[in-house]
Amino acid sequence: MDHSIGFVLVVIVIALVFDFINGFHDSANSIATVVATRVLSPRFAVLWAASFNFLAAFVVGTAVAKTISKGLIVPEVVSPTVVCAALIGAIIWNLITWWFGLPSSSSHALLGGFAGAAIAKAGFGALITSGWIKPILGIFISPLLGLTIGLLLSVVLSWGLWKQDARTMSWLFKKLQLVSAGLYSLSHGSNDAQKTMGIIVGLLVSSRALFAGQSGVLRHLYLAGPDHMPVSIVMACYTAIAMGTLLGGWRIVKTMGMGITKLQPFGGFCAETGGAITILFASHLGVPVSTTHTITGAIVGVGASKRIASVRWGVAGRIVWAWVFTIPAAALIAAFAFWIIPA
Repeated sequence: MDHSIGFVLVVIVIALVFDFINGFHDSANSIATVVATRVLSPRFAVLWAASFNFLAAFVVGTAVAKTISKGLIVPEVVSPTVVCAALIGAIIWNLITWWFGLPSSSSHALLGGFAGAAIAKAGFGALITSGWIKPILGIFISPLLGLTIGLLLSVVLSWGLWKQDARTMSWLFKKLQLVSAGLYSLSHGSNDAQKTMGIIVGLLVSSRALFAGQSGVLRHLYLAGPDHMPVSIVMACYTAIAMGTLLGGWRIVKTMGMGITKLQPFGGFCAETGGAITILFASHLGVPVSTTHTITGAIVGVGASKRIASVRWGVAGRIVWAWVFTIPAAALIAAFAFWIIPA
C-alpha cells in the first residue's frame, strides 16, 4: 500500500482534513478575545478570522513548511504510511482536546504524531535531533514572549492613556481590536497552514518515484526536492485552514475568551497584538510554534498586568497540562496507527 499512488492521494486528503480540523480547533485562538469583548458576534468573528487566515497565503513565505518537510525526520524514513499515521495521531488528539474544551496545540500534536510514527518505523534514530531544537524552544519561548509583549503593551498603553476619556478609549480600542484580530488571524494562517504544507511536500518527495513520468494532474505532484512548494498545495492548505476556522468550535472559545481572565477591548487588542507579533516573527524565522500557546500566554500577560489575582490560574493550569501531554499522547496514538495500517 505504501507504494500506491491511490494511497498517497488518500494521505493528501487526510492531511487537508487535519488542516481543516486545525482551523476548526484553533478558531478560538483567533476569535475568542474579539468575541469575549463583544466587538464582533461569533458569526462575524469567524468570517473575519477565516478571511485573514487565507490572506496569509499572499503575504508570508514558506520557511515553516521547509522546516517541517526536511528538518525533523530522516528523509529515508518518511513514507506515506508514516505520514498517514502521524496525521491520524494528530487528528485524534485534536478531537479529544476539542471535546473537553482544552486549547491544546494542533502544531505540537502534528509534530508528536510525526515523531511517533517515525520512531515506530525506525527507532529514535529516525529523528534529526538538531532539527527539533527550533520547535522545542518554541514550546517555551512563544508563550513567554506572547505574555511579555501582551503585558508590556498593556502597561505602557495604560500609563500613556490614563488621562484620556474612558468612553472615547473604549470606542477607539473596539475599532483597533478589529485590526489586531485580523493581524492575529493572519499570523495564525502564516504558521499553521505551512505545517500541513510541509507534511504534504515531505510525502510527495518521498513518493516522487510514483509520479515520475505521469501525465495530466498527477505530473504536478512530482517533486524532486523539498524546497519547491507548488502553488496548488499552498492554496489548498490555506483554503482548508480558513474553512476550518469558519466553522470553528465554540467549546474552546469559552475557555480562551472567558475562562482565563475577563477581557475588555483594550486587553483584547494588547493580547492579539502581542500574539501576532510573536507568531509572525517565528514564521519569518521558520519556527513552527503553537499559536494556542502564544495567544494563551498573551492573554495571561494582559490579565496579570491588572493584578495577578485577575488570572484564573486553575483554568490556566488545565491548559498547561494539555500542553504537556500533547506531544507524547499524539506520538503514542500515531505509533499505534503505524502498527495497524497495512504496509
